[in-house]
Amino acid sequence: MASLTYELTLAGLAVGSAAALTGIGLIVTYRATGVLNLAHGAVAMICAYVLRQLVVVGGWPLPAAALLTLLVVAPGIGLVLDRVVFRPLARREANPAQTLVASVGVFVLLVGAAVLLWGPGARDDAPVLLGDDPWAQLGAVVALACLVTAVTRWTRFGRELRAVVDNRPLAVLSGIDADRVAAAGWAFGSFTAGLTGVLLAPYVRLDPYGMPLLVIEVIAVAVIARMRSLPVAVAAALGIGVAQAQLTRLHPEGWAGPLLQAVGANLFVVALLVAALVLPGIGGRGRDALPPPVRSGRVPGGLWVVVGVLFLLPLGFAGTDLHTAVQVPALAVILLSLVVVAGRGGQIALGQAAYAGLGALFTALLTARGVPGLVALGLAVPLVAAVGLLTGRPAIRRHGLALALVTLATGVAVSRFVLTQPYATAGLSLGRPAGLSDDRAFYALELAVLAGCLALVAALRRGRTGRALAALRDHEPGAEAAGVAVPRLKLLAFVLGAALAALGGGLLGMGLRAFDPEAYDPVRGLLWFAAVLVLGADSLLTPLAAAALLVTLDAGPQAGTAAALLGLLAALTGRLPPLTNLLPQGRRPRATAPDPHRPATEPPTGRPAPLPTRGTGDAAGDRQAHRSATHPSSATGRPGPLPTRGTGDAAGDRETHRPATHPPPATEPPTGRPAPPPTSGTGGDRGPTEGRTRPRTPAATRAPAPTLRALGLTLTHPGGVTALDHVSLALAPSRITALVGPNGAGKSTLFDCLAGTLRPRRGRITLDGADITSRSAHARTRLGIARTFQRLAVFPSLTVEENVRLGEERGHVRRDPAAVERSLRLLGLAGPVRHETAAGLPTGTLRRVELARALAGQPHTLLLDEPAAGLDADETAALARILAALAADGLTVLVVEHDLDLVAGIAHTVHTMEGGRIVS
Repeated sequence: MASLTYELTLAGLAVGSAAALTGIGLIVTYRATGVLNLAHGAVAMICAYVLRQLVVVGGWPLPAAALLTLLVVAPGIGLVLDRVVFRPLARREANPAQTLVASVGVFVLLVGAAVLLWGPGARDDAPVLLGDDPWAQLGAVVALACLVTAVTRWTRFGRELRAVVDNRPLAVLSGIDADRVAAAGWAFGSFTAGLTGVLLAPYVRLDPYGMPLLVIEVIAVAVIARMRSLPVAVAAALGIGVAQAQLTRLHPEGWAGPLLQAVGANLFVVALLVAALVLPGIGGRGRDALPPPVRSGRVPGGLWVVVGVLFLLPLGFAGTDLHTAVQVPALAVILLSLVVVAGRGGQIALGQAAYAGLGALFTALLTARGVPGLVALGLAVPLVAAVGLLTGRPAIRRHGLALALVTLATGVAVSRFVLTQPYATAGLSLGRPAGLSDDRAFYALELAVLAGCLALVAALRRGRTGRALAALRDHEPGAEAAGVAVPRLKLLAFVLGAALAALGGGLLGMGLRAFDPEAYDPVRGLLWFAAVLVLGADSLLTPLAAAALLVTLDAGPQAGTAAALLGLLAALTGRLPPLTNLLPQGRRPRATAPDPHRPATEPPTGRPAPLPTRGTGDAAGDRQAHRSATHPSSATGRPGPLPTRGTGDAAGDRETHRPATHPPPATEPPTGRPAPPPTSGTGGDRGPTEGRTRPRTPAATRAPAPTLRALGLTLTHPGGVTALDHVSLALAPSRITALVGPNGAGKSTLFDCLAGTLRPRRGRITLDGADITSRSAHARTRLGIARTFQRLAVFPSLTVEENVRLGEERGHVRRDPAAVERSLRLLGLAGPVRHETAAGLPTGTLRRVELARALAGQPHTLLLDEPAAGLDADETAALARILAALAADGLTVLVVEHDLDLVAGIAHTVHTMEGGRIVS
């Protein structure tokens, strides 16, 4: 027994040493470049093939071949990847999701290249580099880890590396060559990948699919080390390797025995899944979702006619054998699931192949028990949707790279523990439904199902759920502030994506008349993801084109062509736009009925109408930059004019310098005390005023707004920095309260606590006495607390009107379409600009869009964070009038603003914060 334990320990150390090498390379690459290199395993596979080619085929001596492979080929691959793929992304400041897509593209490209060069078959004659002694491998790993630690801690390069990791722009300004540091990181990471490949190749099958996936599994050790600590990564790798080897001696019995045995043999997969779900994730929030499309995904009607004809051609001209053609509609349904999850929702979903495989598996299991084929398929879809619910619920709280790892780990786990296990698939067959055995009939059924799925997804995209998904993708915090229940919406996207993938997987298995686990391999799932991203993830045409391209190229004489081509395009995602962008663009539908409330003098251009400088009625004429426009006020009791004067340049991020034409009034309120009443009112009095504008008294019939209070809030950031120290604040209805103070005083932290973005460590937040401290941001929006952001939180892929409509649909008072029109007119957005996408509009217009969206939900409390940032003098003056009118109508307003002139002109009460406390 002791001898067996020792032998298993040695075997575990050998596997753990290779995993430790992977962890070291991934961590160094990530720390030097910020990229989680999913292509690490593919680089390992290429280097293993190169060494075998030199030694076995070319007859080279092993030492010379190893030196060439590890010191020239492997670092060379890393340098090429840095120069061609990732350096352009770094210079464009691409978000982590885009670099992850590029690394997936490199993975797929290298796999395809290996298949093209060496074929898809496995090789069992890889040369052994360090012999069978695991202690030699362990010694090499420990020596390498010590060397890397010494270099990073005690050398100039190590200091430069840490500086680039902490703050790349600041490091560049201090004279550090960040590109050189990144290149060194890529070269070293590829060297460790090559060493991993040549060490593993003699003990695992060397093939283009198995080894890259095996190396992906051991990413777990880098995640456990939180992509930072080399000792933790080495210890985790050795511990998991030894534990996995020791578990092979167990032979559990019973119905769960085969599953437990599979788990014990794939402990790195379990570790990856647990680490991705439980440990603090790499990546953050906000810039780690897939980017929105640069243009609308609408497809012209004529192009749909052409596509429909092409898909119908096999029924008339392809004969009776449609073995290849029947795969296209089924695969298109699977890829349509990625359009929902990744394209519309912006979530990085790398495990859709698992849901497709489960759909085929459940369909086969049900038909084997006598359930008719179509009924079995119909039952398999909700079963897999339930699996999507179970796997999606713990994943929805993760973001960016962490979410990618969760979905990838889920796909690998389903493949390892279910789809490839004999206990689940032994003797399983899958036929076609009765009456549909003919290829033509089955192909017609697939086309009908595909058309129905396309119609379903198209309806979803046009409706409120589609708008909410696009908002989630474009700006998740902004979507939550607009009232979107983000976790619930993410879960809906994952469940719908799982259902579509299951439907397509079942159809694919029926079309092939067999259940083939390799058709749903995780590597194939990465290929599908790359194909959808390359063609344009938010276009309904993409799944059709991608399915046709993948099936056609795979059916050709050269296997791997599809992977190589699509991988190359995905790797160059920083240089090439999605291919569907090259197609003609369909027009957005526009309202044709004239609006009786819209003035006849509305500007005919696509530019927004100017905000009025006299009152808040509708504006006429085109707005010229920095031009004062005067418009007659309406007879609706809106506020009168403020003097058109500058508001200073106190905001640090203000783009436009606005010299004040009036000095601050002598009666400017001291901080913390109520501002004196303005000298003239603005109720029905429309004449020009000399002082500030006083909001009119709310109507007696209007119910008073609830009072929002912060009571003894305390919040400490990681690192011990106290952002809030027992802060209390009450926001009075029908009044504008302002928070001022230097940067770092705690204004934004208090603001975020009131809005629900942050939760204080101690203290309470109440709304009319009810404790809402634990309520989320979207729940507070629906309670009537709306907010805007210091950094614009609009949704660039949606039109101006869709941005505002989202606020109405998800806000405090819903199902009031008139609120959208009122908000658009109030902010001067009711003209043709309402149909323009928010991307590319000027900052001042986007500020108005964000405010209009907040107001469309008809809140009782409005929280504004730097609302004048980026506005010119006229826009700021008009904003002041609007805020005064809103407060006069009974709205509670909190403004965090650096522009002291604006604060002095509108605020009833001003509080000053310093050091996390309200000092006055």
